[in-house]
Amino acid sequence: MAKKAAKKASQRKPSAAASQETAADPGSVPVVGAREPCPCGSGRRYKACHGREAAHAVQQLVQRPFEGLPGEADWVAMRELVPAATAPLTLRQGVAGEGEQPSVTLATVLPMAWPAMRRADGSVLLGLQTQASSGDVSRDLADALEQALAAEPGSPVPGRRPAPGGPRLQDLLDLSAPVVPTVHTGFDFWLEDAETASGEVAASLEQANASVIPTERLQGVESAYWCGTPEKNHLRWVTTHPEEELLDALARLSAAGEASLGEGTRLVGSFRAHGLTVPVWDLPREMSAADCEKPAAAFAERLADVLAAPAPLTAEERRVRAGLVNRQITLG
Repeated sequence: MAKKAAKKASQRKPSAAASQETAADPGSVPVVGAREPCPCGSGRRYKACHGREAAHAVQQLVQRPFEGLPGEADWVAMRELVPAATAPLTLRQGVAGEGEQPSVTLATVLPMAWPAMRRADGSVLLGLQTQASSGDVSRDLADALEQALAAEPGSPVPGRRPAPGGPRLQDLLDLSAPVVPTVHTGFDFWLEDAETASGEVAASLEQANASVIPTERLQGVESAYWCGTPEKNHLRWVTTHPEEELLDALARLSAAGEASLGEGTRLVGSFRAHGLTVPVWDLPREMSAADCEKPAAAFAERLADVLAAPAPLTAEERRVRAGLVNRQITLG
């Protein structure tokens, strides 16, 4: 009996080499099909080996994927609110290897919803509005960026699930370089020379441009974006204030009649996007982005004063706060 038990135990026990491979860093093991042999060499199927860790990583949602990046609020705005915008990015030293550093530009969306593309001139466009394949948008984007840096000029980057433990944007980008978006009226930035586009490319570009909602970034308030629709205009301000404190402050201002941006405007609620809170105002159709500048700056000052002097909410303020919470919509 003892010999039989020992034999069964030896059959269950993997070889030392296989054990070492199985214990390898999950980030170093390529992602393959669930039923394929695991690339680590354990002899098991991927889904029963490192695929377990990959699946676990997908489920681990990172609430604030852009936290720590310069201009976190603008990253969220470009991801969820702004149709057409770009921003130059600066890589950490050594990320792109030795020699001349390629130009890298963050873009809201790319043709065919590509995660990234390497232009013929070697520059890189990184698409922000792509479908997340893991629980960490920052890791998805970093994987696409690394693929683009290694791609041949003139090549798009296909979508894929990043390996668990791979780098994040915070590991690849120079965190001392500010990120300031430029909002565009269309997607001409897709092409190096949009004026020469013809055939299907021109038709696709024209169709995309026709769908863009007019959007402008305010100059006096960080990460506040005006947009125009046929019915009414809106102001959406991506903030980095802690949500509970912000909602308390908005409730106090609303109850005091100090949350509007002028006649005909109304604070209607907020979005929740990637861990940040985005208050939203309805504006009259004739109110432009320029018209929002002074009242938005004045509101920002009032908000700062209230946040600096927290106090228990009154019954009326609690009622207003409950209304704001009930109207909150989660975007991402």
